[in-house]
Amino acid sequence: MTQGIRAQQREQTRQALVRESRRLFSTVGYGSVGLSEIVHAAGVTKGALYHHFSSKADLFRAVLEQVQQEVAERIAETADAREDTWEQLVSGCRAFLTVSTDPTIQRIMLVDGPAVLGWSEWRAMNETTSGRHLAQVLGDLIDEGVIAAQRVEPLTHLLSGAMNEAALWLATSTDPRNPDDTQDALVAILESLRVT
Repeated sequence: MTQGIRAQQREQTRQALVRESRRLFSTVGYGSVGLSEIVHAAGVTKGALYHHFSSKADLFRAVLEQVQQEVAERIAETADAREDTWEQLVSGCRAFLTVSTDPTIQRIMLVDGPAVLGWSEWRAMNETTSGRHLAQVLGDLIDEGVIAAQRVEPLTHLLSGAMNEAALWLATSTDPRNPDDTQDALVAILESLRVT
């Protein structure tokens, strides 16, 4: 019984650290948040933080994993609501642009993610979440003959990079037409891939 209570308390501490770190990182950015702020906000000691995470970067990694998983789930939910594979691709890509322009997601996932963890680690993490979904649907469309036969990996990286760049650009955009115009441009790029 005592072991179960302790395990539950450890998990609650970990969740509090991730939750409060996420709030702080998304508000002011990774570089502006100190460990003392995090432990104070979570109501724990630095020792408790180091019990769960080896460093601030390790804690950030856990936050980023959570954010990427949530984004991937929202994209998959939107795409899976469609029966047609092509519509899954289009609606999933559109959903990515919509979700990733949320400032709290964008700062963690697109700005601080590659800066804190390095491009290679950030990219590998992305490939296990929304990147995996994008590659899967592109592969299905190639198999169906909707997109010309080609290697999936380069196409996935090109589309992912274009969407990440668009999301970052939209975050600083002040023209109210830009979100709709960007969505339209994205659909036009996707349509150019279609052979049937």
